[in-house]
Amino acid sequence: MMSLNGSTFMYNPVIGISRSYMQRRVSAPLVVVSSSSSGDRNAAVLMETNLKSAAPVIESDSKASVGGGVEDVYGEDSATEEQNITPWTVSVASGYSLLRDPHHNKGLAFSEKERDAHYLRGLLPPVVASQDLQVKKLMNCIRNYQVPLQKYMAMMDYQEHNERLFYKLLIENVEELLPIVYTPTVGEACQKYGSILGRPQGLFISLKEKGKILEVLKNWPEKKIQVIVVTDGERILGLGDLGCQGMGIPVGKLALYTALGGIRPSSCLPVTIDVGTNNEDLLNDEFYIGLRQRRATGQEYAELLHEFMSAVKQNYGEKVLIQFEDFANHNAFDLLAKYGATHLVFNDDIQGTASVVLAGVMAALKLVGGTLADQKFLFLGAGEAGTGIAELIALEISKQTDTPLEEARKKIFLVDSKGLIVRSRLESLQHFKKPWAHEHEPIRELVDAVKAIKPTVLIGSSGVGRTFTKDVVETMASLNEKPVIFALSNPTSQSECTAKEAYTWSKGRAIYASGSPFDPIEYNGKIYASGQANNAYIFPGFGLGLIISGAIRVHDDMLLAASEALAAEVTQENCDKGLIFPPFTNIRKISAHIAAKVAAKAYELGLATRLPQPHDLVAYAESCMYSPSYRSYR
Repeated sequence: MMSLNGSTFMYNPVIGISRSYMQRRVSAPLVVVSSSSSGDRNAAVLMETNLKSAAPVIESDSKASVGGGVEDVYGEDSATEEQNITPWTVSVASGYSLLRDPHHNKGLAFSEKERDAHYLRGLLPPVVASQDLQVKKLMNCIRNYQVPLQKYMAMMDYQEHNERLFYKLLIENVEELLPIVYTPTVGEACQKYGSILGRPQGLFISLKEKGKILEVLKNWPEKKIQVIVVTDGERILGLGDLGCQGMGIPVGKLALYTALGGIRPSSCLPVTIDVGTNNEDLLNDEFYIGLRQRRATGQEYAELLHEFMSAVKQNYGEKVLIQFEDFANHNAFDLLAKYGATHLVFNDDIQGTASVVLAGVMAALKLVGGTLADQKFLFLGAGEAGTGIAELIALEISKQTDTPLEEARKKIFLVDSKGLIVRSRLESLQHFKKPWAHEHEPIRELVDAVKAIKPTVLIGSSGVGRTFTKDVVETMASLNEKPVIFALSNPTSQSECTAKEAYTWSKGRAIYASGSPFDPIEYNGKIYASGQANNAYIFPGFGLGLIISGAIRVHDDMLLAASEALAAEVTQENCDKGLIFPPFTNIRKISAHIAAKVAAKAYELGLATRLPQPHDLVAYAESCMYSPSYRSYR
């Protein structure tokens, strides 16, 4: 705290303030002082001196400067370009600065009383609008945009200016807006991130920060972080290496953590680790925002990631959830294996995808009949998603039948870019593919593998579009009365087949789900609404369950519990419509039930630290969820 002319002021190193308030008498009791220079964090005394020299009343005959009209207090206008200046900014906590604080801004919803108390008179039009009316107005604006990327940019603009309104908008219109704030639109946003970047929404940690990552983490204004989503941008959706521009993925994921799982926005931290890019188009793009060098690998890469993981634990504690997102296969598996025993880590591409797909398969059994162990699975794609799904399905089969995991794996076959994974290829396989090398003759083409394996469930996670050809789907339909076909690759352009293709080629008999959404289609006079195997069903509730239990590690049994909870939410009414996932309109209640099951498993396994265990975990999960409704101000 500091005193100036009888008024009390607070030094805050986070919030920036307009210098216009220094040019007249300060009428509010609270002023925030800030410097964007990290070396000036403790410069309250220096700033008090500057404030005193500025004088809160500027006389009409003050000496004019090239800056216009007032004394050059900081020497900014008289300094040459070669001289350093301190970028001080000053403002009052209410008034103009309040309207530019996304955490507290309410726009036209400020009441008459609040406008008087917080110096907002004249800064807003006279009408007072409810938050519901604001939501209606903004949805009308969004629907007037024809291009999805324009809708995405509008949503990000709302998030930057009015946080609570953004989340209320998203929660109440989740089915319509989910494809905008996340896949498929977020893929295009990442591709163009350098051109559309407004206010940075997360931490960018590059090789330049090596040795200083703990200090960088402390630059983030929020100190009580519960969830971090981090990417290195090497494998963004099915789009490949987007480098530093992959930041759109952590930002989008954390928006869903809040909207769907109820995690407070202030507890979420998006992070991009920039080690370069191998994308030549980006390296030659004048608007690219990342390091202009080829990707660091080996020891240099490992040391940077280890420093990051250590700094996170040191700064935020053992119970912060670190979600790895869109790392390339070789790094994704290594990071999960390396830090799974020492940190609370979760890989959504491996574990989240696996959990939601397992839930979809379990729900599909209500239509197909039989047990999970009765099915035979064939995967196109043997990367982190494909092998992660396969392993979780095998774990569930092993659990249900009380058989060894190795025996359960024999019901699952994988095809990669070189064909069916078989024992004769064992020496050349990456380590995460080796458990799936079964005794079988080599097969090159997918359609031939379908004919030979005779799967009941076909799952695509290849990242290559239109690989479920007409021959493949028709063969599946000839082998099964109700073939289960999951085309999971994102975005829509990379989907293995479309909903229309699946239903048409199977003559309306397929049980179909995709990674990105497709509109309902008509075939032979019947409307088919396909399901979306979206990870957003799982990770928000899964993360909430870890947080409310104070879990210190992630266990496979928690993933199985999440799958079972999601599958249980699929009603008979959903099944009658051919849907194997529940509607997103109920996602917050679904997330609460998933969180309760995950938390219960954490307590059962002795991994929970928040004691005693709440009696009703569902009610407790719901009570912990963030509400985007406006608060009243004194």
